[in-house]
Amino acid sequence: MDRFSFLNAAHTAFFADLYEQYIENPDSVEPSWRAFFQGFDFAASDYGSGFTEMAAPQAQQNDSAGIQPVSDYSGLPEKLQKEFKVLNLIEGYRTRGHLFTKTNPVRERRNYTPTLELENFGLSASDLNTVFDAGKEVGLQNATLQQITDHLKKVYCNHIGIEYMYIRDPEVRKWIQNRLSNGENQPKFSAEQKKHILAKLNEAVSFENFLHTKYVGQKRFSLEGGESLIPALDALIEAAADKGVEQFVMGMAHRGRLNVLANVFGKPTADIFSEFDGKDYDDDAMFDGDVKYHLGLTSDKLTQNGKKININLAPNPSHLETVGAVIEGIARAKQDKYFPDDNKKVLPIALHGDAAVAGQGIVYEIVQMAKLDGYKTGGTIHVVINNQIGFTTNYLDARSSTYCTDVAKVTLSPVLHVNADDAEAVVHAMLFALDYRMEFGTDVFIDLLGYRKYGHNEGDEPRFTQPNLYKLIAKHQNPRDIYAEQLIAAGVIEKGHVDSLEKSYKEKLEENLEASRKRDLTIITPFMQNEWEGFKQAGEDEMLQKVNTAFSKDIMDEIASVITQLPQDMKFIRKIEKLIEDRKNMYENDKLDWAMGELLAYGTLLTEGFNVRISGQDVERGTFSHRHAVIKVEDSEEEVVLLNRLKDQNGKFYIYNSLLSEYGVVGFDYGYALASPKTLTIWEAQFGDFSNGAQIMIDQYISAAEDKWNNQNGLVMLLPHGYEGQGAEHSSARMERYLQLCANNNMYIADCTTPANFFHLLRRQMKTNFRKPLIVFTPKSLLRHPAVVSTREELANGSFQEVLDDPAANPDKVKTIVFCTGKFYYDLVAERENLGREDVAFIRLEQLYPLPAEQMKEMIGKYKNADDYVWAQEEPRNMGAYGYMLMNFTEVKLRVASLKAYSAPAAGSYTRSKKRHAAAIAMVFDKDLFN
Repeated sequence: MDRFSFLNAAHTAFFADLYEQYIENPDSVEPSWRAFFQGFDFAASDYGSGFTEMAAPQAQQNDSAGIQPVSDYSGLPEKLQKEFKVLNLIEGYRTRGHLFTKTNPVRERRNYTPTLELENFGLSASDLNTVFDAGKEVGLQNATLQQITDHLKKVYCNHIGIEYMYIRDPEVRKWIQNRLSNGENQPKFSAEQKKHILAKLNEAVSFENFLHTKYVGQKRFSLEGGESLIPALDALIEAAADKGVEQFVMGMAHRGRLNVLANVFGKPTADIFSEFDGKDYDDDAMFDGDVKYHLGLTSDKLTQNGKKININLAPNPSHLETVGAVIEGIARAKQDKYFPDDNKKVLPIALHGDAAVAGQGIVYEIVQMAKLDGYKTGGTIHVVINNQIGFTTNYLDARSSTYCTDVAKVTLSPVLHVNADDAEAVVHAMLFALDYRMEFGTDVFIDLLGYRKYGHNEGDEPRFTQPNLYKLIAKHQNPRDIYAEQLIAAGVIEKGHVDSLEKSYKEKLEENLEASRKRDLTIITPFMQNEWEGFKQAGEDEMLQKVNTAFSKDIMDEIASVITQLPQDMKFIRKIEKLIEDRKNMYENDKLDWAMGELLAYGTLLTEGFNVRISGQDVERGTFSHRHAVIKVEDSEEEVVLLNRLKDQNGKFYIYNSLLSEYGVVGFDYGYALASPKTLTIWEAQFGDFSNGAQIMIDQYISAAEDKWNNQNGLVMLLPHGYEGQGAEHSSARMERYLQLCANNNMYIADCTTPANFFHLLRRQMKTNFRKPLIVFTPKSLLRHPAVVSTREELANGSFQEVLDDPAANPDKVKTIVFCTGKFYYDLVAERENLGREDVAFIRLEQLYPLPAEQMKEMIGKYKNADDYVWAQEEPRNMGAYGYMLMNFTEVKLRVASLKAYSAPAAGSYTRSKKRHAAAIAMVFDKDLFN
């Protein structure tokens, strides 16, 4: 095959087969080919220098498709010239046939030039009856040009168009071409399969009709115009189960969600009707719920072939594409937990809208994760429910790319464009996508081209903005009736069959509606309840209870010995050797720094059977080079993870440098924590306010999911925070934003100042029988501060302290009590020593939410001579925790020691920052100062 690479990489197999036939029997090939191969053999000999340049077509490299079509035929016999032109025609259909398909059910496609007319390839109608060997390239023997073009139109230009020629791996392209040639890219279903497709299509159509008549004008974001999705998902789950898939994780926005819940996931329609009736939840429910088309579901389903599968539809807010990241994290957690050696057993399915998949940047972030070690899930099937409109925006105003699915080309994933009116084509495309994912373990996209029957919601008037389109839609038959007519014409079903299906299905809906109206309350089925067995929901009392986080000192010594000893048979750079040696010395000298406290927290949890997963930008060594959880061998760059070398390790330690993404990665890790409550799942920001890029995940999931969807989650966010004169973007982790989101015991907010307290905080996260998100404002300069050390005893036998008293204060001398948090404490202590003041005590709030108010009151009571109470912070007054403290702690009147309000968190000038910082400190010690 390689000897023909100068011709056309897409056709080398064809040339090779023909050449083998020539070698075996020269007279068996057509004379012009025989002459060509004779010339080729001569050119390859010592006597044929230069001949190939004259006789062989020229080829050029093309990065997206491999090789451009051959265009120079000089020196070839006329018949052979035509053969190459036919090969170019085949190449044209493969690369551009998708532009000329019949995939749009309601309007004409845009015009593209050049077309696939014969004349554009140097051929004409006079060649149609000529037999071309080039037909073998598409599996046709002794085929005329007419037969070849008919075949190409069926494969590439009917109700399914396919883009794949940008895939660089020739084996993948060949696999697709073989599938297309053998099946003509046309569905072939038995009569029973056709009836089943019709039955599922009827459920989809009838369900929407029923809701439209029973709940007139209520929002439901119907699937009408894309109902063929239901039989396609049904077929996908059935076929995937037969291929060994055991768990499905699906994410989708609101369009069609109720239909999918009812007719794919089996959610009782009585529960859906109760939601439409707006009934309240059980009085004991510790959540407020969400609108019906945002809710998720987990169910176990028995397939037609008797296979039990677990299917999950994740809840999703109106930020349409956020759930794509979440389901990838859920899928990866399930793979790591249940099938660590076979990720094909968990299948992620992402459903998109056309405007959202093209317009939302998180889609690109998710796609870029698809093949990365820390985030890959063995391939996702992406399905775009293409309504050809976004709210009221026409597709021409919604994207610059040709297709809404063009993001698929980032990972060289094939795209199938399918006419949603052709139910069999949609099912066929879905099964093709499944086979591709199972074969290659990579993403595949389906562009389900339909329409939206009503407006953005059922109370909207779409003719305001698309009058012509909606005239066409109003006259258009639904996919079920179109398919039924085809089956009647083919003799597969009798007239009246659909009426019978519809009557039977609607009778069940009526029964369920009547049953639902006898209920007083709405029933919400929990999402992924199996994963959360044994966990309970917690209120403030439980969150403030002391948790036993002590650990055996002897076992901790063993852990420390492992993580302070490099393998002797490997060579490391001197700085790493010194760092590990210093860690060993600090442990022996009983002065543990921040990194040792953190690593020992992970090591102790691993021995207790918990997993640990950390991801984020540069987390393997740490942005500030403090962690070094992954150590590189100097010569080979082999990775050494000491925490995975523990003697009695019962859990797994995963740590991954992430792609340069916050939104997508936080969503992924949130999903991971959602599916794996016994894994300490951590996302670390490079700098604290980089989490701004993930604000939607923080607002819609991390802070509110338990209240909206009854979903617990233990994700930990580590946000480096502290004013070291590094400018606006490298100072503040925006503490005020997280505190503003705190309510109803939804999460923990902490700002630790000692390695021991951080050690116990991380352990507490796993040792409770409930889960809450944990936001930790972590230090930068304190990572190596000589005063920021803890002892082995404090780690082994201590516990997390929500409030830390001032170890140097004399209660009888203290007149001023200063409440503060984080790094600022050490700055204040240094100034107190400088001033020689003994009348000021610094009380550290290590946990800000839930606020340990009773412990704060006890501290106030201890300092009986104090009459001045201060909240001190290095952040400007409109930032940090000051506003939160004013609202939530009224036991005493707090005066504030902080900078005045600013729009930016910090100044860019180091000199100016230093002056402001000094001014904030001065206010602590002089109550007459106020900025």
